[in-house]
Amino acid sequence: MPSGAPAAPPAGSVSRPVRAAWGAQPAILGRRAAALCLVELQKMAHDRTEIYTRAIQPLLWLVIFGETFSRIHAIPTGGKPYLDYLAPGILAQSALFIAIFYGIQIIWERDAGVLAKLMVTPTPRPALILGKSFAAGVRALAQVVVVLVASAILGVSLTANPLRIAAAALIVVLGAGFFSTLSMTIAGLALSRDRLMGIGQAITMPLFFASNALYPVKVMPGWVQAVSKVNPLSYQVDALRGLLVGTPAHVGEDFGVVVLALAVGVAAASALLGRLARG
Repeated sequence: MPSGAPAAPPAGSVSRPVRAAWGAQPAILGRRAAALCLVELQKMAHDRTEIYTRAIQPLLWLVIFGETFSRIHAIPTGGKPYLDYLAPGILAQSALFIAIFYGIQIIWERDAGVLAKLMVTPTPRPALILGKSFAAGVRALAQVVVVLVASAILGVSLTANPLRIAAAALIVVLGAGFFSTLSMTIAGLALSRDRLMGIGQAITMPLFFASNALYPVKVMPGWVQAVSKVNPLSYQVDALRGLLVGTPAHVGEDFGVVVLALAVGVAAASALLGRLARG
């Protein structure tokens, strides 16, 4: 072999950088998610107006809808008071309403040129999406506090177990993360704030009413039951009820479904991020 010819790389050396890159991604994902979550916390600390205004809706659901239907006794709740049954559903609903329009922020970042700058950094696209999704989860945590405090004032029998409360907060973050990735996926398809708002408004209430947030699945028509079984919100509510008020639940399965939905949402939104940046 001529002295100037490059030596062949040792067997397996080509794949090592690839494996190293993939091995570094979890650390990058974690750092990105932590950085964006910190940004959201700083925004909330400087301007608490959004926390106060978003607290109104769950309070109205609990006080007006919950108190009214508690007197009607028309919804089977397995022996639980209706307010106990409703509170976890309203908690999940509050997180859904926060997250489902989160794609507007990423469209604003595109219009302001921020997204283009993020796209040329070495940060993987899934890290960007995951960071933003967990930032939405941080915002949803404020609703956890509001709903839990309101529920306690109304006499809802909530668990005092800190591990169960922490697990409930985690499922809220994961659920909000999924619905924010759904919103960012819609943003990648719609490419404009007006279209995103229209689509978001069109799917929010069907997602809510085709879940077990207000009533058990068994009282739904058959076709709505079929929708409920593929609706991640149903699994989130089921886990919250099991953790917070002690109703029979499949908490492990619920977490698995929500985590899987989040992974699919991150993949879908990441795949459309380039299209959104060019839109």
